[in-house]
Formats: sequence, C-alpha cells, structure tokens
Amino acid sequence: MSSVKERFGIPLETAWVATVVSIAAALVGGALAFPRLVWDRFLWRYFWGPVIADANGAVCAIRADGQTRMGASTVDCSGAAGAVAEPGYTTVSTVSYALVLLLLLFGVVFLLQRLDAGTDRGFFYALFPFMLFGGALRTVEDANVELLREGVSLLPLPWTALIISPFIYFTVFAIALTAFVGSITAARAGLVSRYEYPLAGVGTLGLIVSVGTLGWLAVTTEYLGFHPVVPTAIVGGATVIAAIAWVGTQRFAPWINAGTGFMGAVIIWGHTVDGVANVLSLDWAGALGLPGEYIPKHVVNRLVISVTETVQPAAVSAAIGTAWPFLLVKVVAALFVVWVFDETVFEDDPRFTMMLVVTVLAVGLGPGTRDMLRATFGI
Repeated sequence: MSSVKERFGIPLETAWVATVVSIAAALVGGALAFPRLVWDRFLWRYFWGPVIADANGAVCAIRADGQTRMGASTVDCSGAAGAVAEPGYTTVSTVSYALVLLLLLFGVVFLLQRLDAGTDRGFFYALFPFMLFGGALRTVEDANVELLREGVSLLPLPWTALIISPFIYFTVFAIALTAFVGSITAARAGLVSRYEYPLAGVGTLGLIVSVGTLGWLAVTTEYLGFHPVVPTAIVGGATVIAAIAWVGTQRFAPWINAGTGFMGAVIIWGHTVDGVANVLSLDWAGALGLPGEYIPKHVVNRLVISVTETVQPAAVSAAIGTAWPFLLVKVVAALFVVWVFDETVFEDDPRFTMMLVVTVLAVGLGPGTRDMLRATFGI
C-alpha cells in the first residue's frame, strides 16, 4: 500500500479521498450533463432501477422519457421501450459493487491505522454478528415486499431502499462503523475492558431486532409462516460439511489453515451456509413444505445452475436438482481463499488482510443468512 506514496509522493489517504471525490464528481456531472445516457442507461438501469423493482415486488422497472413505471409481466418487460431493470444483480452491477467494496476497504484500513486497531482476531469475531444482522435485515425488506402485495407496508420508499441490496451494505456498514468508533472510545475511556464486547453487542442486538420483527410478522399476520425444519437443516448441514472440510484439511493439508487458524473454519462455515441454503431453497422447497418457488438472484448462482442444466441429464436434474454444484463451488472457493491468507499475508499488512478476511466471510454468510431466513419464514 505504500508504493503510491513512494512513487508519487502523495499520502495514501489523500490519494484515496481524491479518487472517491473524482469518481463521485464524474458520475454526478455525467448524470446532469447526459441524463439519458449516464443516469437512465447506466446508474438507473444497473443500480437504482433494480432497487425500485425489488421494493415494489415488480417483475421489472421501466424508465422511458424521464418517467418510471413498474412492469407486471415478463412480456411487458421484454417489449418495453427505454431502460429496463429487473430485481437482483447483473454482471455490471456485481463488478461495480466489488470495486466500490475494495475502495471502501482501503478507507476502513486508513481509519484502523489512525485508531491503532483491527489487527487482532477479536476484531474479526466481534464483526461476526453484523454479517448475520445484515442478512436478517435484508429479509425484513423481503417481508415488506410480501406485505406490500397485500396493500400493507412496514417501510415505504425511499426509506426501504436502505435495506435493499446494495444499499443495505452501506446501511450495515454505517451502523458497524459507528459502533466500532463508539466502542473504541468507550474502551479508551475505561468504560469497557475491550472494545470488541460492545461492538459485538451492537451487531447481536441488530440481529435480535431483525429476527424478532420477522417472528412478530409471522405470528400477527397471515403473510408469513414459520418452518423450523429449514434453519435446522441448513445450519446442521452446513456445520457437518464445514466440519468435514476443516478436520480434513487440518489432518491432510494443515498448511491451508496455517494463516487464518480457526477463522478459516468460520469462513468455510459461512460460505457453506450460503451453499446449503441455496440448494435447499431452490431444489428442495417442496420437500421442506415451503410455499411458492425460489429463484436464484446472484450472477454466479444463475451461471452455475445454467451450466448444470446444460450438461447434466434431465433425469438426474429431476432427481437431485441443479443447484448442488453451487455448494461445491462455495466450499472449494472458501478453502482456496483460506489457503491464500497464509502467515506472510498477515505479516505484510495485518489490517488490510483482516478486513479482506472479514469481507470474504460477509459476502458468503450475509446472503446465506438471508436465503435461510426467507425460507424459514416462507417469504
């Protein structure tokens, strides 16, 4: 990270701020100067449009001649003039979010350096509840969409956008950042023995409130149900698979876990939760007694299922489904990432590495928690 300063003589924090300001200015200026091209065809189509469509429970959102309307059917969406945005992610939005996430990581690392924190593993475990909280909060918005279809709404637009992907990541990030700074302040004032305790407490409280809201809706309305077999199967299955992967690597390839230690087991478990949740909700919803049909919303998941449908015999697909390779991909990918984070990576830049490890877990456990809770409450 020091190469920029060494080569150009610019402090890293200054370069980061200049980059953020330049990108923001380019997007805002472009949207004002060329609204139909920059706003309608890029920012709205790939970022804001999917959020509006998701919030309204529509098949798509359509923007033409400066006006936005909801598409009620695939025929309406496919034949519409103008920019069409469907709920979920696209390749463009996925890559863009990844770049934004990387930029935010650098900003967080600069903050951690100034506060002289974030190098110990307690920081990783203190942020663990926030990943569950993010997935649970996103499920609250899914429940809001179900209520909206019945003419009821917990949270109207534009506020509901705060808990829809991708903006929910910024919402949870802001809460976690505020909790982190507050916890550091409390620890240095002698109010708590370690800053990790109140930090983890805030994330746990957010998780309890979010799941409690879902439970309250399940009890007080007819639009949500409760299927306890789902979390039992997902958490139980993910734990067994992750344990086998962890014990196997510890015995036959301990060098894979040498850098991360038990954090590696948590990462594998988090991504396995995502994999198992997808397999059960996409291919075994009927067997679990779940109402409705679930569809994949992430680019990688859709790609894996599409490839499986192409190469796997139809009879086999009918028997075991087409989502199972996604679980295999998640486990293998998690093991690969754990192997990449060896001792030398932590020694070279412990704070940046720790933030990357946190991010790797979040991108698996957050969506996995959401998928699990959606199926649990029949959303």
